[in-house]
Amino acid sequence: MTPMSDLLRLPQCERLALAIALWDSLDEETRDGALPLDSALCAELDRRWAAHLSNPDAALAWDEVLSQLGIG
Repeated sequence: MTPMSDLLRLPQCERLALAIALWDSLDEETRDGALPLDSALCAELDRRWAAHLSNPDAALAWDEVLSQLGIG
């Protein structure tokens, strides 16, 4: 197993890719319970979802997001 100190020395883009891979490896129930949402955050997410629904063409494809982050 790789020591944490070695992982923390990876370039940022590799650490981000690792974090995403680790998050994706969790089952849905674990992910759902991992980040509790307060009412203010729920309201913000609802606002952003409504904004997306009113203008879905403004969204970026996931591969484009990853490319802009330098990991795609």
